[in-house]
Amino acid sequence: QVQLMESGGGQVQAGGSLRLSCAASGRSVSSLAMGWCRLAPGKEREFLASISWRGGNTYYADSVKGRFTISRDNVKNTVYLQMNSLNAEDTAVYYCAAAYFPVAGSPMSYDYWGQGTQVTVSA
Repeated sequence: QVQLMESGGGQVQAGGSLRLSCAASGRSVSSLAMGWCRLAPGKEREFLASISWRGGNTYYADSVKGRFTISRDNVKNTVYLQMNSLNAEDTAVYYCAAAYFPVAGSPMSYDYWGQGTQVTVSA
């Protein structure tokens, strides 16, 4: 059993930054690939970023590449999403996810999901 809990969301002005965290609990969580998705009102779910279990392999969607950075701390069993240069289009609920056998950019390959944390970017 694996459980994920996001935190760090909130309201920020355009151009600002936020750092999201996702704490994972359960056995062997450090061996899971971790990722972040978001769901904005009126838009489809968008896979944003992922990181391998060793942390050496990352993936970013074009929409966030260069602005967002995913990282993980396997001692704390936590994955982070550093979000910089935020704009109104980044307003969404952000979800973290974990996968045993991930496919880059594919939320269907992820086995566990958190409850989400709201990020609101004001213009």
